[in-house]
Amino acid sequence: MIAGLKNENLIKYLLEKKLSMKVKVTLIIAFLFIFGPDGFTQNQEDIQTLSIFSEYVKSKNYDAAYTPWMELRQRNPRFNKAIFVYGERILKEKIKKSAGEEKVNFINDMLLLWEERAQYFSSLTPKGTYMAKACQLRYDNRNVLGIDKMLLHSAFSEAYNSDPKTFTNPKSLYTYFSLVVDMYDAGNVPAKELFNVYEIVTEKVENEVKNYTNKRNAFLDKEGTPKELSRTDSSRLKSYNSYLKAYDQISSSIDVKLGSRANCENLIPLYSRDFEAFKNDGLWLQRAMNRMYAKGCNEDTLFVKIVEQKNNLEPNADTSFYLGLLKEKSGQTDEALTFYNLAVNLESDEFAKAKILFKIATNFRKKGRYGQARTYYKKALSFNPSMGRSYLAIASMYAKSANTCGTDNFSKRAVYWLAAKEAAKASKVDPNMKKNAAKSIANFKAKAPQKSEIFSSGRAGETINISCWIQRSITVPNL
Repeated sequence: MIAGLKNENLIKYLLEKKLSMKVKVTLIIAFLFIFGPDGFTQNQEDIQTLSIFSEYVKSKNYDAAYTPWMELRQRNPRFNKAIFVYGERILKEKIKKSAGEEKVNFINDMLLLWEERAQYFSSLTPKGTYMAKACQLRYDNRNVLGIDKMLLHSAFSEAYNSDPKTFTNPKSLYTYFSLVVDMYDAGNVPAKELFNVYEIVTEKVENEVKNYTNKRNAFLDKEGTPKELSRTDSSRLKSYNSYLKAYDQISSSIDVKLGSRANCENLIPLYSRDFEAFKNDGLWLQRAMNRMYAKGCNEDTLFVKIVEQKNNLEPNADTSFYLGLLKEKSGQTDEALTFYNLAVNLESDEFAKAKILFKIATNFRKKGRYGQARTYYKKALSFNPSMGRSYLAIASMYAKSANTCGTDNFSKRAVYWLAAKEAAKASKVDPNMKKNAAKSIANFKAKAPQKSEIFSSGRAGETINISCWIQRSITVPNL
């Protein structure tokens, strides 16, 4: 196989193999000598230069790496993608440590480097990803570059619209939306564009959360128990959790940034005005009813109007859920439950199905119907086993029922052990919930019987059956 490769392809083949750089250099020189001298001198020089600056980069000696890296970049930019991968690290450090005109020059060179990467390695340079990186670099250095927000807003819009599929960086998605809000506040964009971009960005975040959640769930069984993982899989899982944490953070930041601009006082007049023009537009209706529900505007008659129109035009799981809410509001509990179950049945995607089940469960929880709420939280977990917030919600319901689900003071407070046990499952399936889960667990355990009480009661190791809606048992800790 190797003998049939040309020098250039041979070099790329060996460089991609998992070998140390010294071994790669030795093998490449040996094979070039055996299979033909064409281009030997030039290739040897390029290989040696690549080896020199890559070793400097790996040891984080970026100043020493700069000169040999630049030499190879200018002499033979097509030689290997490492020129651009390592070059990005080198310039990132140069930008960080420089100031004034020198900093501007390094920033501009980074932008040029990404353009060159797209030119020489187009298949390895997703347009949306690298346009977003370029926009973010300009935004982060807008003061030294002297760029105003209007220009940056236009650049981000162009980047997103050019390739939304690969425009996925959490920080850049937030920056894009933040700029739109700033432009709206300055009177440069209308409310319609603000809410449109909000929906676009939140839907994009939701899709990425779904993507990484499904990848994470592949490492859990249906009960949410983590499988035994190889070192590679552990690394992947860590990466997925990192992305999910980042998307969770920007989701909160996006809502904070939007703030009261999307309250009912602003949404209702906007949607009322546009209803006639968009009443046959399924996407507009979908976004309008979802936004009104999320902002608590579902008491308004316009919400009913939009839901019914969307259901007539394109009935789906969401419209069935909202119709269930409306039925419940009018006291038709049986009909409401029918619509809730229809919503679940209409949704084929497991991630989306779990979301709807979580909504149904939360609605029951808020009304104090804890037994039904737990049933739906458990159903949600069956479709998304890493939905840790379901476990925290169940734990919270247990804790709130402690005074009514025990026969004496000890058994009532024993319910808090059950709550703590349920909360512990949250961080087990979703490491990003570790902090919240730990806080809940500490709170529950502080309210449960303490060691001195267990000792004086003589009930260590006893199994306590918890009555009422909970219908579970908990074992008193042994001392």
